[in-house]
Amino acid sequence: MAIAILFREELKEYDFGPGHSFRGDRYPIFHNFLREYVPEDDNYRIIEADWASDEDLLLICERDYITFTKEYYKAANLGLDYPGPFYRFHSGDNAIVGKPGKLEEAARLVVGQAKAACDLVQEGRFAKAVCIGGGLHHAKPSYGEGFCLYNDVAFSARYLAQKYKLQRILILDTDAHAGNGTSEYFYSEAGVLLIDIHQDPSFLYPGTGFAGQIGSGDGKGFNINVPMPIHAGYDSYKLVFEELVQPIANEFRPQIIIRNGGSDPHFSDGLTNLGLPVEGFRMIGEKVREIAEICQGKAIDLIASGYNRDVLPYAWLALISGFAGWRTPVYEPQEIPQRFSQDSSFAETKMVIEEVKRHLTDYWRCLR
Repeated sequence: MAIAILFREELKEYDFGPGHSFRGDRYPIFHNFLREYVPEDDNYRIIEADWASDEDLLLICERDYITFTKEYYKAANLGLDYPGPFYRFHSGDNAIVGKPGKLEEAARLVVGQAKAACDLVQEGRFAKAVCIGGGLHHAKPSYGEGFCLYNDVAFSARYLAQKYKLQRILILDTDAHAGNGTSEYFYSEAGVLLIDIHQDPSFLYPGTGFAGQIGSGDGKGFNINVPMPIHAGYDSYKLVFEELVQPIANEFRPQIIIRNGGSDPHFSDGLTNLGLPVEGFRMIGEKVREIAEICQGKAIDLIASGYNRDVLPYAWLALISGFAGWRTPVYEPQEIPQRFSQDSSFAETKMVIEEVKRHLTDYWRCLR
């Protein structure tokens, strides 16, 4: 069965400017790559969504944050200065370099795509939907950081709970960086289970996402962090799914799955220190597809990150291929260095898994 892929050319405007790590050309590059390697046919349908309105954004953001973000980035795109307290609303990560694209408009499009994806899946038009450009998991209700303006991951969960009355939503974050923004939204809520697999935050932005950060109040035990050791590779990720993700998901019984994350766990990513090969991204997609059988196959995938332009399209395609069940061959675009030929962090990953279990045994029977 074909999946929905949300994409439109205007995503390229999500661009912080020349010299910045996050450029908008990743989106048309991947779209062209996808069309070259996988025919649309019965594999997927490209769907264009509308931009999110202020009303949509108010589901996850404070009004003054929306207003400042809109006016600041509009002025920046026009080459103008906008007076206002930038650092009250955004970190230095979100400062523009040179002439940026129409960033705020593109951020609205990302949220609009997430909204459309939720509707497509919940209304039964597609079992699965992929949002190219999604997964902006560092943004908070009134503060943008980590190249993220509006958190479409949080929006998806809030929208599904509000419009469709879903009570058990699983967010699986496989980005190399911990989803601190998403975590903040749901830290005290039991209806949204966040499982976040990321590089050990002792050595990477945003410096949160330790195993002991398990939620608070009603949400205690529903905020699960798996801080992966440096250079963790295929075997490590596979074990995390087998020992933690799959059994917890089976016990939670989600009504839908939202996965976010791009190619930055790859061993050659420019900003991270993990060890996943391209084949590992297919495995992640396959695991999500398997787990989604719990909820009649309902799953939404949000993909944006990755900082090695040569690897990004291959890893994204591998993720989607596993997620959709395509038999598309997966290629490693560069030779795997000797130090990554085996998963040297596997033993350490086992210890991380045991630590995570120790923090969660009071909340999940499957981990006792």
